[in-house]
Amino acid sequence: IMTGRPSLREALRTRVVVADGAMGTMLQAAEPTLDDFEGHEGCNEILNVSRPDLVRSVHDAYFDAGVDCVETNTFGANLANLGEYGIPERIHELAEAGARIARESADAWSTPDHPRWVLGSVGPGTKLPSLGHVTYAQLRDAYETQAAGLIAGGADAILIETAQDLLQAKAAVIGATRALRAAGADLPVQIGRAHV
Repeated sequence: IMTGRPSLREALRTRVVVADGAMGTMLQAAEPTLDDFEGHEGCNEILNVSRPDLVRSVHDAYFDAGVDCVETNTFGANLANLGEYGIPERIHELAEAGARIARESADAWSTPDHPRWVLGSVGPGTKLPSLGHVTYAQLRDAYETQAAGLIAGGADAILIETAQDLLQAKAAVIGATRALRAAGADLPVQIGRAHV
């Protein structure tokens, strides 16, 4: 197990860094039960606390295949998605738990010749500020809470994924930036596969 891991930012600057593939389909293939979902069927982020072994097995499988980075199981740990399950107050908890699981896996697979990193996954949710589904400030603050959990759990970067609304993407970037500042952390913030 490595400590004092090399910088992801430096690796990105000097070479190709390979990330993992789909998380949700891998989790569903394991056929988690309704009890595993704590009654919130389909809420994959709940598995971060109810079945960390299952989430860890997905990260381990990707590292075993040779990737450099895994994304946390936190794509839906946001205001809109968790709000649909009636548990938006669990954003930080589920984000931190997801990052911790990925961090443990990455640290276990890291070697001096092949360090491994954790990308804190921030998905868009279903509420678009440009269409008035949610206010920009509500979204920004919720993204800040999610990013704070990811940072606390040990993510090496914040990855804002599949943004489809410019205000939504801005809220995620500003929220992540505020969380980084509050934590005194200097991590990359990336926007991947944006549709803005």
